[in-house]
Amino acid sequence: MASTRKYSGVFIFMILSSLGFQASCDTGIGTINDPPYLPSACYGYEDKGVMIAAANEDLWQGGAACGKYFQVTCTGGTNLGTPHPCTDNPTVTVIITDFCPPPGCKGDLDLSHESFSAIADPAAGGIKISYQQ
Repeated sequence: MASTRKYSGVFIFMILSSLGFQASCDTGIGTINDPPYLPSACYGYEDKGVMIAAANEDLWQGGAACGKYFQVTCTGGTNLGTPHPCTDNPTVTVIITDFCPPPGCKGDLDLSHESFSAIADPAAGGIKISYQQ
């Protein structure tokens, strides 16, 4: 009987934890950015690799987003041309290295070609995403 309560408690904790995880995710649009990636607004000519992204004005917060890591998950397509763009492993972690200013910025996170390709078909150009810091 005691072990049943113990497992019930663990199960309830897992459910509540997963609900909290979902509540902390934001949703938006991820777009693809082709190289060159330098210079960047955060690091100039300092190379931070290719698993990087540029933040839109809302996420940028005057440069406060520089160096922050975001876990980004492809959740679906944004157009009829590529209805199922997400890969089998649709999550990637990126570091914010740049600013994607309006009016050119068409999404929340402008992902490097390499990070976009890891989670979706690059032909899609834009995808629905969930993301969290």
